[in-house]
Amino acid sequence: MDEVAAAIADPVRREILLMLRDESLSAGQVAERFEISRPAVSRHLRVLREAGLVRDAADGRRRVYTLVTAPLEGLSEWLGRLTAPRGWEHRLDALETEVHRARRDRRRPSEEGKTA
Repeated sequence: MDEVAAAIADPVRREILLMLRDESLSAGQVAERFEISRPAVSRHLRVLREAGLVRDAADGRRRVYTLVTAPLEGLSEWLGRLTAPRGWEHRLDALETEVHRARRDRRRPSEEGKTA
C-alpha cells in the first residue's frame, strides 16, 4: 500500500493513470501530452510499473502501457476506513432515520381520516 500511495503522490503520475483509464497508450503517446522530457515520462512510467499500477507490453519497437487497478483496492479500503462514519455517528444517523419514520407514521392516521 505504501508503494502505491507513493506512486500516486505525484500529479504527473496521477494524470498518466487517468489517461490510461480509457485506453492503453505507448510511452510516446503519454509523453506527447506533457511538457516534460521523454526520459522524465519514462521514469514516471517505471515508478507506476514498479508499484503494479500499470503493465507494459512490447508492440513492435514501442512499449504499450495499460492501467492495472487492483493495487488501488487496498488503498481504497484504507481510505474508506477514514471516511466511514464512526460508531456514534452511525447511531446518530440511525436515530435520525427513526425520528423521521415516527413523524411520518404519526401523520398517517390523521391524513387517512381526512380522505375517508
